[in-house]
Order: sequence, then C-alpha cells, then structure tokens
Amino acid sequence: MKKTNEYLNYVLELLAPMGDVTARSMFGGYGIYNNKVIFAIIGDDILYFKVTDENISDYVDADSSPFTYTKKGKDIQMSYWIVPEDVLEDQDALLDWAEKAYIASCNTKR
Repeated sequence: MKKTNEYLNYVLELLAPMGDVTARSMFGGYGIYNNKVIFAIIGDDILYFKVTDENISDYVDADSSPFTYTKKGKDIQMSYWIVPEDVLEDQDALLDWAEKAYIASCNTKR
C-alpha cells in the first residue's frame, strides 16, 4: 500500500461529521478509526470499508471488490471492500456507508 496524505486528508474531511475519526499509518497505508474502532483502510489512494454479512450486499450490488494482498504466493482477501466512486462523491451516501462499516466493525469485535 502506498501512502498519500492528500487523499487521506480528503477522506478524513468527508468523514468528519461522524465524530472522532482518526487515521493511523499501517503497512504503507492507513487505518481509519471512529471512537478508536477501525472501520476503514486506505491503500494506494483507494478507500475500503469494513464489510460483514449485514452490509456486503451493498458492495456486491455496486460491483465492488475486496482488498486483497499476496503472502507467500497466496492471495489473501480481507473483509474490507472498495467504496464505490459514486458513493465517495456523495457525502451523505458516504456517511451512510461509513456508519454501516463502523457498526459492522463494532459487531465484529464482540
């Protein structure tokens, strides 16, 4: 993952209405947190939200795809999916999807 502060700042600005949204550097990208709960990641200037059974249909319907990386020659798929461009361009929609991702992350921690 590549770090780009400009893209990170853009995303944080869009997500600011959620409240305590912060970022931490991780694996060459960023983890995005709300109230200290990670619900999104940024890698190579792409925003990914946490996905579980509760919200995966939104991503499938939007023809999104999961974050994957290769480890020891094997592709590993994470439970973070690309936020569709049209959602990223509509702050109200983005905040709705972000809230679902945050709830998914909170429920996963139980």
